[in-house]
Amino acid sequence: MVDLDPTEHEIAELGPKIKDIEDADELREMLALEEDAEDRMPVKQLIESRIEAVEEDDEDADPSDVDLTELTIADVANMVRDIDDVAILEDLLEREKDGKDRKGAISQIEDRIESVAGTDEEEAIEVEYVPPEEKYPDLDHPTADKQYVEGVAGESYRDMWVYCETQQGDLLDVSKEMLGRAREMMDRYNSEPSGSDEADTAAYGGDEEGAPEDVVAVLIGDDVADLTEEAIAYGADRVVYHEDDRLGRFRHKPYTEIFCHMCRDFETDWRDYHEPRYNIFPATHNGRDLSALVQGELDSGLASDCSDLYIDETMISNPAKTGAPGESKRFQRVLHMPRPDFSGFEYSTILCIDKPHRDFHPQGASVIPGTFDLPEPEPDREGEVVEHDIDLPDDWFQIEVTDYDRLDDGVDLSGHDVVVCMGRGIDREDPTHGIELGLELADRFEDAGFGLTRGVITASYEFEGHVEQYITEERQIGESGQVVEPDLYIAAGVSGAVQHKVGMDESDTIIAINTDPDADIRGFSNYFIEGDLFEVLPRLTDALEAGEFAKLTAQASDD
Repeated sequence: MVDLDPTEHEIAELGPKIKDIEDADELREMLALEEDAEDRMPVKQLIESRIEAVEEDDEDADPSDVDLTELTIADVANMVRDIDDVAILEDLLEREKDGKDRKGAISQIEDRIESVAGTDEEEAIEVEYVPPEEKYPDLDHPTADKQYVEGVAGESYRDMWVYCETQQGDLLDVSKEMLGRAREMMDRYNSEPSGSDEADTAAYGGDEEGAPEDVVAVLIGDDVADLTEEAIAYGADRVVYHEDDRLGRFRHKPYTEIFCHMCRDFETDWRDYHEPRYNIFPATHNGRDLSALVQGELDSGLASDCSDLYIDETMISNPAKTGAPGESKRFQRVLHMPRPDFSGFEYSTILCIDKPHRDFHPQGASVIPGTFDLPEPEPDREGEVVEHDIDLPDDWFQIEVTDYDRLDDGVDLSGHDVVVCMGRGIDREDPTHGIELGLELADRFEDAGFGLTRGVITASYEFEGHVEQYITEERQIGESGQVVEPDLYIAAGVSGAVQHKVGMDESDTIIAINTDPDADIRGFSNYFIEGDLFEVLPRLTDALEAGEFAKLTAQASDD
């Protein structure tokens, strides 16, 4: 007997539930139940798609006995990059030569062998190090006068620092999300290593001396002292804050100087290291600015708009990092920073690796809001609160803001069950009416958010009446806006540009409405309705009121 009987559910309900089923046999029983009952084509296709996904996961073969003739060169490349056993790699190499003998596959395996074991050269030739001022004596380097331009090597680094952005006296949700994830990573980082543990962050038993490392929250603003205990409740071991009436609005110069002074030059008993090991920022408008400025001032790197974070070791053979060609070196305590590629279909993992004569610390990342779950606060957590106090020169505040508008409440689209998003298809008839139709549909759901693509926000549409108040950047969904993962995402008049895809493609069920049958969004939607949003949205709204929404959407193509 299956736990989930598809005949008892509408298609919209099945999508989120079926993703948790990992047993292919159970899914086949569900398929049989559906075929014997209502025999709904969309439901059968949904179950069959899940069966394919589960069986594909089951077929992740052991490299020791995988049939290389059934793999593409890309498959071989993806497989070998995670293999650190030279014997297994050499066996794969021999079997490839005895089989299809593809140059591309052989090259991928040989490169991995070299990365793990190095070359057969008896003695590697060390890469000669030449200081920048000697290598480029005539170069007018823009950072020539910086104290830290060349960096240092072999210094001490500790702790994970989290910049906690605030708004109107409150911690932003993304600040809480980052604190929660930082707490998870550092708890695991401080635990004793265990070969059988498959956690997503390596365990090191603390720093190089075995002492636990901390999560340090950074607060900067005009009224942040009252938020220090809340930051501790969400995971910080220590909170360093700087409060000044002139810091009510984000300012590049003072915020950057204050943060860098805190983590590099602040003289205090607990900060007995050169710089933080890791710096984490929110990928908000202000967070993106600050992260680049701080990491640049500290002469390190930055991975922006990350969609995950974890700490692990990694094997590197690049001679610029190892110091000698043909040698491989295992780097420990590396922050792995996955982020979406510009294609929107692939993810790259960014690493900030030291090299001889040069340390790249702090390893820095900015995190897309909504990437991590919002943790539950622990009001009884204990931590240390440290006030940071330096003189802020008047020339850091040369610009005075005399007047500005402030929204009463921010817009957070990440916590809704349903999100309705409108794209530039609203200009097919009347942009104002198009927005009204989207709002009407969103209002019919119990818990729905209303979002927009960047194209709508940046276009020169003239909106009338109450609609104008909804056309704000804070409703933007995508790479430079919010990231949402609702149970149901309805995209009306959205083309599906990769920048938008990054912000919503983790939604459980995606329904797209577009007049163009070849629109990009069709490729990653569960259901595609080829039609004009001005005709389709009213029908969806009426069907929702009549309790026939699932029946109507089941008529759409899920191809």
